[in-house]
Amino acid sequence: MRLISRLFVLSLTLLALIPAGASAQTIIREISIEGTQRIDPATVRSYMDVSVGDPLERATLEKALKNLFATGLFADVALSQNGSTLVVDVAENPIINEIAFEGNDKLEDDQLLAEIDLRPRQVFTRTRVQADVSRLYQVYRRNGRFSVTIEPKVIKLDQNRVNLVFEITEGAITKVETIRFVGNKRYGDDRLRSEISTKESAWYRFMSADDRYDPDRLNYDQELLRRFYLSQGYADFRLISAIAELSKEFDRFFVTFTLEEGDRYKVGKVAVNSNLRNFDATVLRPEVNVTQGEWYDADLVQESVDNLTNALGDRQYAFVNVRPDVTRNRESKTVDITFNIDETPRVFVERMNINGNMRTLDKVVRREIELVEGDPFNRSKLAKSEQNIKNLDFFEKVDVTTSPGSAPDKMVVDVDVAEKSTGELSVGAGFSTNDGPLADFRIRERNFLGKGQDLLFATTVAGQRTEFDLSFTEPYFLDRDVSAGADLFYVTRDLQDESSFDQKRTGGALRLGYPLSERWRQTLRYRVESNEIENVSSNASRFIQEQEGKRDTFALSQRTTYDNRDSTIFPTEGLLYWLDTEVSGLGGDSKYVSGKTGLSYYYPLYDQVVLNALGEVGAIEGYGDENVAINERFFIGGNTLRGFENSGIGPRDSVTEDALGGKYFYRGTLESSFPIGLPNELGVLGHAFTDAGTLARIDDTGPEVLDESSVRVSVGLGVSWRSPFGPIRADLSKAVVKEDYDQTEIFRFNFGTRF
Repeated sequence: MRLISRLFVLSLTLLALIPAGASAQTIIREISIEGTQRIDPATVRSYMDVSVGDPLERATLEKALKNLFATGLFADVALSQNGSTLVVDVAENPIINEIAFEGNDKLEDDQLLAEIDLRPRQVFTRTRVQADVSRLYQVYRRNGRFSVTIEPKVIKLDQNRVNLVFEITEGAITKVETIRFVGNKRYGDDRLRSEISTKESAWYRFMSADDRYDPDRLNYDQELLRRFYLSQGYADFRLISAIAELSKEFDRFFVTFTLEEGDRYKVGKVAVNSNLRNFDATVLRPEVNVTQGEWYDADLVQESVDNLTNALGDRQYAFVNVRPDVTRNRESKTVDITFNIDETPRVFVERMNINGNMRTLDKVVRREIELVEGDPFNRSKLAKSEQNIKNLDFFEKVDVTTSPGSAPDKMVVDVDVAEKSTGELSVGAGFSTNDGPLADFRIRERNFLGKGQDLLFATTVAGQRTEFDLSFTEPYFLDRDVSAGADLFYVTRDLQDESSFDQKRTGGALRLGYPLSERWRQTLRYRVESNEIENVSSNASRFIQEQEGKRDTFALSQRTTYDNRDSTIFPTEGLLYWLDTEVSGLGGDSKYVSGKTGLSYYYPLYDQVVLNALGEVGAIEGYGDENVAINERFFIGGNTLRGFENSGIGPRDSVTEDALGGKYFYRGTLESSFPIGLPNELGVLGHAFTDAGTLARIDDTGPEVLDESSVRVSVGLGVSWRSPFGPIRADLSKAVVKEDYDQTEIFRFNFGTRF
């Protein structure tokens, strides 16, 4: 509007300067440029689009004015006539000498500079300054500061230069004071608050941003509410509005969700209807997860659609559309669900475009896509591919979209990604009952050279342990779904309290891992290790003194796992099974065969109450003339059998009380995890558990060796906290079945962090 007003005023000035009828008779013989400092006069003439010989008309001059102002180079322009000469008097916009920010404590200068368009040595215009101010407001509001004020200041310098200073008063974080729900009858406000991601402000959320108002998060919360009600059988649920009101002081928000729950429905008739020729749809019935008589669950309906689509794909029906037809019976409050299977036109993948990967190689993304050019198009595989790419954790954003190809039966797949930093540098500190106070340092690159390779260096220094590790992993060795890696390690352990010696391990390993199926995976490992027993106390058991010195181990091992847990970090449902075997003797001093197998099963008993049952058994035996050395034996206690100290059970020297380890063990755990009344987002859980196990047998024996294979049992209670500084757990346990020579403990505490 300011530019239009200026042009209007200048146009009136032109009309006053140019006599009536002159514009039709006067021909421009010369164009005189005045007022330029940095800009060449010829450049000004080129912008005007007016030349010598043109008639001096109002329309021509107005066009010249617009063209000059549109360049953004001039603060003012005046046109006047001097006979047949057109005089152009310009005032150049200044050049920005420096851009500075004042008052910003929470956001760094570099972060703010990256958000604005203006830069030093560019032309200063007030329009561009206002646009940048608007961008800065958006940045602060994304960070939860709605009370921020930003005032641009211009400091004039010589030679038509200026310094631009953004004076910022950041203000406090604008948090969500209350979250209310209107129209909810079946579920209380507290339950609904637990289902959304936005949280009310509270003292214990000092390390979280969930209580900051975020419009995008509020939109996500609406979808979470809709999913929750549809998963509980409320097929008629409607979210009428979601309103966030800002207080007059601009320091807090009041969020109100208005909803209509509707009636709750159970599943009525369930059917699978196929329009495919010569295909019996009854064979697909096991793929449907919804059951008649249960509450309607929209998530299970979608899961059934995916299962049916995948099952048909396995039967070579690549071009199908599974469409759930949901019919509400309002009188009986039931929902009849029919899964209609229709044949769709044959569509093939013509091309795949990977966009936005500036550093990551194309093949790193392509190998996660379960479709290739020429394959039949499959939406389920495409959705799985998108999740595979997200699981790499190399990108901030992953969008997989489709568009028509060069023919009706062809489809183009576009994968748009936005890369993020994949390097990690962390320093940590903590304490554990096992190792005492500890500190660690880790530097890791998860996408080394953009090839998806993982390079890690880590060191841990603790009261009873020092460890250095260097590892490299190629996740797709020889461009196949086979991971290959190499490890180097150096470990020292202080075992004086348990067995009166120190241990030093130095070595390396080569490993190869590959999937056996979607859930099964196997890893092969070849390890070369030098193991030294040193600093043996003069009062140590003769069975330990006899083994002082160095032994070299060359061992080949394998690990097979099955994992269908819902989370590898905090599982609540599913099973993890493992089988470890190892044979040593392909060189070196040790000759043994060992094996361990076990499983850990998680089962949700009630809402947020999870039962975990774990069992494991292991054995090791030497062959030839070699016995199993103390560094190769099993040790049980501490975290593996609570209520007992580290190496607290098993064969022991009755004179020195040194733990000698054992060749055979079994152990089991039954543990229930449950909330203790604190808000869920705090991550505090209670635990009730019982542990049982035994450890027995060594090769060398004598009257002084205490070795009973009886079972030991302990019971206990614990509490854990997923703190912002890392996981913390404390356990109180008591050994209720034990041998007289076992070493017991009551309290166990572990705390670790990275920052």
